[in-house]
Amino acid sequence: MARRYDSRTTIFSPEGRLYQIEYAMEAISHAGIVIGVLSKDGVVLAAEKKVTGKLLDMSGATGGSYGGSGEKIFLLNSNVISGVAGITADANSLVNYARQAAQRHLYSYNEDIPVELLAQRLCDLKQGYTQYGGLRPFGVSLLYAGYDPHYEFQLYHSDPSGNYSGWKATCIGANNGTATSLLKQDYKEDISVEDAIELVLKVMSKTMDSTTLGSEKLEFATLTLDADKKPKAKVYNPTEIDALLQKHGLGKKEEEGDAAA
Repeated sequence: MARRYDSRTTIFSPEGRLYQIEYAMEAISHAGIVIGVLSKDGVVLAAEKKVTGKLLDMSGATGGSYGGSGEKIFLLNSNVISGVAGITADANSLVNYARQAAQRHLYSYNEDIPVELLAQRLCDLKQGYTQYGGLRPFGVSLLYAGYDPHYEFQLYHSDPSGNYSGWKATCIGANNGTATSLLKQDYKEDISVEDAIELVLKVMSKTMDSTTLGSEKLEFATLTLDADKKPKAKVYNPTEIDALLQKHGLGKKEEEGDAAA
């Protein structure tokens, strides 16, 4: 039945469904998981990298480049970081659009763009791609972790339909049902950034497809306030991720590392 109605984004099925949007969401459910947790003094994002290999040149990521490593976590503005799940090429296009929107706002008003407004700008674009003929929806969902003086730390999620919503803790990508259940059990209202980091790593260790956590499979970022009460985004480089995993007892054992070598 779906075959008659899924050839175009603009055609509704008799049940009132837009199949192309549902297919886009299905593509996201096969992507590497991204988890976001909101705390009283920061936001934590972690993501599973799918594109790995011994011959892959990671020299751009090892330095902890300011904009992220280029696959899962990106810096959108000085006060907003984003985690993406889905088709990476679509994500790159949306990330560039978001960065331009943030800079236009900064140029016009001389202040960082509010987090929800940035989410709205991207969702307006994504919604347009579900309504006009000849276009396909973006096959990517985003988590936005940000800070503004009005509502302080915030965490938003948007999907290919153009909907967005605010969350205390959420996840997108593969195994998101299991991760959501774990977050519901362990999340507390007054959680600190350190506890949020521990919670995110615990959930990642139980939901990722790989048996061991390591920097080659994991991206990590936090957004906190510095001494001047300005938002400070930190995208961890591989060395810092390995040190963090060792600190929480989730890193590779020494003998495993020797065997891999």
